[in-house]
Amino acid sequence: MLAICLCLCYASTAQQIDWQGHRGCRGLMPENTLEAFKKALDLGVTTLEMDVCISQDKRVVVSHEPYMSALYMSKPDGTPVLTTEEKQFNLYQMPYKRIKQFDSGSRGNERFPTQQKLPTYKPLLKEVIKACEKYRKQKGLPLVKYNIEIKSEASEYGISQPTVAEFSALVYAEIIALLPPQRVILQSFDWAVLQYWQQQIEQKHYKAIALSALTSDALPQVLFEQLGFVPAYYSPYFKLLTPEVISFCHEKGVKVVPWTVNEPTDLQHIQALGVDGIITDYPDRKP
Repeated sequence: MLAICLCLCYASTAQQIDWQGHRGCRGLMPENTLEAFKKALDLGVTTLEMDVCISQDKRVVVSHEPYMSALYMSKPDGTPVLTTEEKQFNLYQMPYKRIKQFDSGSRGNERFPTQQKLPTYKPLLKEVIKACEKYRKQKGLPLVKYNIEIKSEASEYGISQPTVAEFSALVYAEIIALLPPQRVILQSFDWAVLQYWQQQIEQKHYKAIALSALTSDALPQVLFEQLGFVPAYYSPYFKLLTPEVISFCHEKGVKVVPWTVNEPTDLQHIQALGVDGIITDYPDRKP
């Protein structure tokens, strides 16, 4: 009887976990592509996680790097982007028409050997949202959230990205035109971005959108103090998590959603800690 109760409790917890497909499902399909997001929907994620950058013509592009990565990108002529060439292909200095000519899937990614190889490209944020909403409705799938990361760092302002204010305005306009705010999470490692969004929300310039603080090394006690407010989500590298960290966040009403958890044993361990969500490259591995 005890074993049955434990299984039922575990199953209940599993159902409540917010499974977030990292860059769609990077372990299975080319990252941050329409194909990856649709596959993630098929696998039952509850949130699609993605990154955005800005093109020269002020389009919001779904891409992790603000340049063409040598890991997986190919030039329009089919040759690989070399490591020495990456920064030459600065998305912020390229019109979107040119960005779209680069292939982000035919080569695959050696870090993810099970990733399917197929020709594809970096889509626009609005294209992703429209395509995913249409696909979800066609297949009768439930509503999902969109966890959108503004890829930003202070050293790159004006170089590979616009200012925080302009970057935020461009992203906010795309989001609010296509989705209700309660279905969106806005995350960033750049706390200046989060502070700006919080200010805009408090001043009623932006509708209330849940903010998520990404970090690779900061515990919530320090992060919240430096941030100057308590965000809706604390999203750390998963190895930072302890029961004490999770308890601290939950006491403040903050949800805990670690990244990027891929190995089955880690998935089980992190889920057992009582997190609210898990960001993974392999949504097919969720228990």
